[in-house]
Amino acid sequence: MLNTSFTVRIRGPLACFTRPEYKVERMSYPCITPSAARGALEAVLWKPAIQWQVDRIAILAPIEYTAFRRNEVNSRAVAPTAAVLAGGGAHTPYFADEDRAQRNTVALRNVDYRVDAHFTMTDRAGPEDNPSKFVEMFRRRIESGQHWQQPYLGCREFVADVLPIDADTPAPLDLSLDLGVMLWDIVYKKQGNRAVFFAARMERGVIEVPPTAEAAAATVHGTAAGAK
Repeated sequence: MLNTSFTVRIRGPLACFTRPEYKVERMSYPCITPSAARGALEAVLWKPAIQWQVDRIAILAPIEYTAFRRNEVNSRAVAPTAAVLAGGGAHTPYFADEDRAQRNTVALRNVDYRVDAHFTMTDRAGPEDNPSKFVEMFRRRIESGQHWQQPYLGCREFVADVLPIDADTPAPLDLSLDLGVMLWDIVYKKQGNRAVFFAARMERGVIEVPPTAEAAAATVHGTAAGAK
């Protein structure tokens, strides 16, 4: 079978993988989450016919935090409905200056990761789609620095470089510790979206990512049972 696995390097000067338990101000997880790593891969190559799965994350740079304040808005601007646009009716204007708030952000700085991932074919693949086609597309894009949208590290303003592994890629940190409960990914279904978490453990700089949502949830339940 064709190997659809890749190892890439994802790095950037700033990153913020916001913990969901902080509702007002942003506080980052200590490293990139599997869902954020998947998003960086999809920024390089996304097609309905394939689905990315992150297998392993290696932390290549020391975990360093930085704090700063940013201007944000309290609510989202709501676009006019199709009926309003078609009928030429009035809609409520939105002024960011009147809805602005200054919030604190605790982010990561100078992050550097090695990510092992693979893709599988989905049921949306057409008769002309095949793994070899997408392997060559991703390899060509990663080697030339191309992407279909800008990769980012948690927040869109924190841009990321997605690079192939080379001789200059550092080794993982020689550090082992529990990272606590971390977001694994969002499971999208017609009945509603569901956030899935897992108990993250870094062994000598490497985090093994559970392969499925069920396996990820089982790590959290097992940790809770052990604590009791």
